[in-house]
Amino acid sequence: MIVDPDLREGYSEDESIVVEAKSRFSQCEAWESQSRQAFLDDVKFANADSLNGYQWPNEIRRNRDIDERPVLTVNKTHQHCLQIINEAKQNPAGIKIRPVGSGATHDSAEILEGIVRRIEYTSNAQAAYEKAIEFQVYGGIGYWRVVTDYAGDDSFDQEIYIRRIKDPLNVFLDPNINELDGSDARFGFVFDDMPKSEFKAKYPKFAHVAGRASLGNSDMWMGKDYVRVAEYYRAVDEKKTLVAFTDPMSQITQVVPKDEIPSELLKQLKEYPTTKTREVVHTKVEWYLIAGDEIVDRSVWPGKYVPIVRVIGEETVIEGQLDRKGHTRALRDPQRIYNYWTSSAVEHVALQSKIPYKAAAKSIEGFETYWETANKINYSVLPFNHMDDDGNPLPSPEREAPPQMASAYVQGMQIAAQELMMVSGQYQAVMGQQSNETSGKAIDARQRQGENSTYHFICNQGHAIRFTGKIIVDLIPKIYDTARVMKILAEDGTSSDVNIDPAAQAAYQQHINRLTGAVAHIFNPSVGKYDVEADIGPAYGTRRQEAFNAFEQIVTRSPALTSVVGDLMFKNADFPGADEIADRLRRLVPPQALGEGPNPALQQLQGMVQNMQKANTALMEELATAKMQLKHKDTVEEIDEYRAITDRIKALLPTMVNPKDIAQNIVDTMRLEKQNAHEMSKLQTQAAFTATQQQNTGVENALPQGNTPNLQGNGGGGV
Repeated sequence: MIVDPDLREGYSEDESIVVEAKSRFSQCEAWESQSRQAFLDDVKFANADSLNGYQWPNEIRRNRDIDERPVLTVNKTHQHCLQIINEAKQNPAGIKIRPVGSGATHDSAEILEGIVRRIEYTSNAQAAYEKAIEFQVYGGIGYWRVVTDYAGDDSFDQEIYIRRIKDPLNVFLDPNINELDGSDARFGFVFDDMPKSEFKAKYPKFAHVAGRASLGNSDMWMGKDYVRVAEYYRAVDEKKTLVAFTDPMSQITQVVPKDEIPSELLKQLKEYPTTKTREVVHTKVEWYLIAGDEIVDRSVWPGKYVPIVRVIGEETVIEGQLDRKGHTRALRDPQRIYNYWTSSAVEHVALQSKIPYKAAAKSIEGFETYWETANKINYSVLPFNHMDDDGNPLPSPEREAPPQMASAYVQGMQIAAQELMMVSGQYQAVMGQQSNETSGKAIDARQRQGENSTYHFICNQGHAIRFTGKIIVDLIPKIYDTARVMKILAEDGTSSDVNIDPAAQAAYQQHINRLTGAVAHIFNPSVGKYDVEADIGPAYGTRRQEAFNAFEQIVTRSPALTSVVGDLMFKNADFPGADEIADRLRRLVPPQALGEGPNPALQQLQGMVQNMQKANTALMEELATAKMQLKHKDTVEEIDEYRAITDRIKALLPTMVNPKDIAQNIVDTMRLEKQNAHEMSKLQTQAAFTATQQQNTGVENALPQGNTPNLQGNGGGGV
């Protein structure tokens, strides 16, 4: 439980934790002592001015003050640092959530991302990020932290907040971390000075420790009205058994710690052949508040990470010695050279008196009052004696040449300014000065050159933002563990409601109210696994302005596209009435452009169906005509049949004597003629039907395979 198990002997549990905290704090102090002093010097140097004189060594500055010599500070370093800091403020990194598995979906990831964005908004997280980035650039490292607290005095619901750390020297983190973002830290300290009255009111039982330095940390300032306290986070490993089983209802495999499963259910699960178990090491993070040498408060942190986020500039370990630095370190010597040359140049000119006059004593005799104040009073006329007492001419007084700046000083300042740009990688175009680049492409190339030289700061900010997202995503299922309705924020700043339901079966689902038609979004934060990314780029408002400019160029070159993309252009505009213009233009957009009209393939198929219907109609008309002709033909054939029977009977009558034989022959003759006529009619009808069917087959073959429409009900079914 503590660094050295032998330290536990003879101590109570609280005492052993304090001993452990002291031991770990001593490790941090020994590891960071040199880098902390360098951090302090760099931050002071970057924020130097004419009053504090931080850019001058103390002894040199003191000697020059004694000698009344100029000690000037022309702080170019601060502007070089602000280029990086303000770039980060204009392009803040965002937390992006991606679904990984276990039931996570794209929709649930968007809901989770909206919750994270709301946490950042309610926490004013950008202020925390910006303060840490300032220290990252000035001195090499900055911090912020993640905390939890009640949503209000009238609520038991917990909320997640991101808080700034105004002094990085108040933070100590595990020196044995390997990850750049510090996500593998096993412990961490955050020191704070609490007003003594507040401390006594909150912890009256520990009023006697007021005035003591917590864990012996007396490096920081502490007034007599404050109590120094230390928040101590430590990770504790616990062995646990995981049970994996398949839910018989949902057929979803679930993994649950063994100690969270009722004993009776556990016995049943063991009988299933698909149930698996394995031993794992579970990390629990404990939190203690230590004042003096006593623990005054404690709790278990709900997450698995020590919630202290660091953002570093450059960090190196050379021969076992830690060094951290920001953008200031490389600028210190060129900046001092520039200050020295500037001060020396001013001193050189200041030592030269005001431009004097050179005159013979006789020439100004009697006019001394004028000439003694000539450099103080702007006389319109300066009288002088042009002749001496003997009448000899006297030369007129002449002014000496004005003081000259030594070229060495000017060249020295120019070289120092050039060296500042060389070591920083930030040249005139990057610093906003006009340069030789005139085309947009050349200016962008010069801009990228400056950004490339300082991109490691932006990259490390992205690592810190990503770790912050991992902490929050780990906390959300544990903090939002009760049903509630909460607001979430979209990227464009619009808000919407989402129902948090830890009992829901899926990570995300929708419920539609049949009466009102309202859609309720239901999110279960405990279902699914997610990954976190840092999105570094322009802010949403900047991207909107860029999009509007791009659309404006498009419609300027192709005005006809206004009816197609005009609504999108004004949707990205920020002036009043832009949304109304976008709504009006959207009504003019063709349905095909919105994906609401039929596609060309469907339109072609519909045309083919219409042609087929026309062909079928023509065939039906031809069939009706054929039937009429057949019917007329049947009538003619019946007459011919009657005549044939009559003629045949007339021919047979002379040969027949018996009346009975005559009657039978007449019947047989009529039956035979009718049968022959029926067979002939059947053959003709079959021939007509075959011709019609062949025409239909030709129309169907003209349609795409698999897309032949059903023509029943429009005349085609009877063919």
